Amino acid sequence: MGQTVFIPREVDANEPRVAASPETVKRLAGLGFEVIVEKGAGLGSRITDQDFAAAGGTIGTAGDARKADVVLKVRRPTDDELKGYKSGAAVIAIMDPYGNDAAVAAMAKAGITAFSMEFMPRITRAQVMDVLSSQANLAGYQAVVDAAAEYDRALPMMMTAAGTVPAAKAFIMGVGVAGLQAIATARRLGAVVTATDVRPAVKEQVQSLGAKFMAVEDEEFKAAETAGGYAKEMSKEYQAKQAALTAEHIAKQDIVITTALIPGRPAPKLVSAAMVASMKPGSVIVDLAVERGGNVEGAVPGKVLTTDNGVKIVGHLNVPGRVAASASLLYAKNLYAFLETMVDKATKTLAIKRDDELVKATMLTDAGKVVHPNFAKATEAPRTEPAAIPVSTMVADASPKPAAKKAATKKPAAAKSLSSKSKGTA
Repeated sequence: MGQTVFIPREVDANEPRVAASPETVKRLAGLGFEVIVEKGAGLGSRITDQDFAAAGGTIGTAGDARKADVVLKVRRPTDDELKGYKSGAAVIAIMDPYGNDAAVAAMAKAGITAFSMEFMPRITRAQVMDVLSSQANLAGYQAVVDAAAEYDRALPMMMTAAGTVPAAKAFIMGVGVAGLQAIATARRLGAVVTATDVRPAVKEQVQSLGAKFMAVEDEEFKAAETAGGYAKEMSKEYQAKQAALTAEHIAKQDIVITTALIPGRPAPKLVSAAMVASMKPGSVIVDLAVERGGNVEGAVPGKVLTTDNGVKIVGHLNVPGRVAASASLLYAKNLYAFLETMVDKATKTLAIKRDDELVKATMLTDAGKVVHPNFAKATEAPRTEPAAIPVSTMVADASPKPAAKKAATKKPAAAKSLSSKSKGTA
């Protein structure tokens, strides 16, 4: 008798994505699994039950989770869902474990082998499994679409007999996968784009997309990237210098999109209330980090706010879910690619190789224990969520002050020389 993969309907009402597609259901069946998809699981992503059934899946109910050897999900299982899983089942999802030690401990207690897809190492072999990249790519695209919708003006320059419409100015803060896609999308729509990041390696990528890169390019900047390709937390001194550079720039922008995240920490504050107050009425800020505390002072998760000076701060939750039909197809492929590495092709059964680098990097719980080194003490002493980096050290005061004005006359000139093409790439 073959083993069973179960695809549930996500219980979070704000999660329209699903962990499988007709294509991956067909391929899972080809690996030897019986695939059961909960009724209605794909409707939020425009995938009908008939689509799954035609691909070889069986349409079932939430109760079918009890007989599953593998559960593929989008979000971490709730306590109620865990009660419906059999001990020893492999559960693969975006677990969001940081700051959720109680939930991690609950998965260990339930006896499941839990894998956190966002911990997938960024190596060549695992590129097809990188959920952060697949979902952030769509988030960056959607952020520009949301900004354009709120901006209520044209983004490209238009020359007409009645006059010229100036191009919108867009500033992307944080140039990871989401930031790069935001740059590309804003450029396609005709905006004049600038971008900043603390990692020197992205400067050339930004310029290749037709945007202008700006940063304080000192010695700390040149070493500001982890081995995994993530941004490091910068010193307070660097944060202040970078903030001074960006404060004046933000005041001239029509659209600002922030994407900065540091794994295991709340999102760093990049845009202060003073910076927001310096922007023109009708300007738009989209905070893609709002679910981790936000990059923008005053951003509210799940809300679009208009400030007293007429600036809109967009804090949509689950931005990849706003393009769920596309996001689910990519996410499903990420999951399939990972699960396939744990299947014995001869016996067509799940055979988890616990010494495999992908397994070691992503396994959270196993055999009743929390096994990931970052959360190994979750059952003993819950991890304390680090404090957010104070806005006072991350951003400059954009309010007009004599001292600030004097410093501002020197800063841009220094930054220009540092960012100049004649100085080469970092």
